[in-house]
Amino acid sequence: MSAPIAVFLDTSVLIAASDAADPRYARSHSLLAALTPATAACGAHTLAEVYAVLSRLPGGKKVRPELAGLLVEQIWTRLTVVTLDAEEYAATLRTTARMGLAGGIVFDALLLACARKVGAERIYTWNLSHFPMVAPDLADRILTP
Repeated sequence: MSAPIAVFLDTSVLIAASDAADPRYARSHSLLAALTPATAACGAHTLAEVYAVLSRLPGGKKVRPELAGLLVEQIWTRLTVVTLDAEEYAATLRTTARMGLAGGIVFDALLLACARKVGAERIYTWNLSHFPMVAPDLADRILTP
């Protein structure tokens, strides 16, 4: 493995960074703007989540799929995109099941497995309720922007 990635961004930060009307925009956007692929990463699944949310935001803020796709492309160029291989994916699912965690929290577990894989020094999210519960070993690295 290469040198650890300093920063790992969760979907919630990237969504906030793309919507100037979001109260978390300034902090999220400033963080994202300062990063490069050499210093920061996100999970591959995050790209799909960002696309899904941006192309179907609640409250009538939906953007055209083409624009959502362009925003995902911009994220792709700013961050290293981390994937899990089949065994890492399966191991994360097994661990999540052993922890008794159910439902959509598995997606948080997969993202945190990506952060762990690259040795992220800081993991930024707006989801402080789930992330430390899913990855107690990373709790001291989990922050908001």
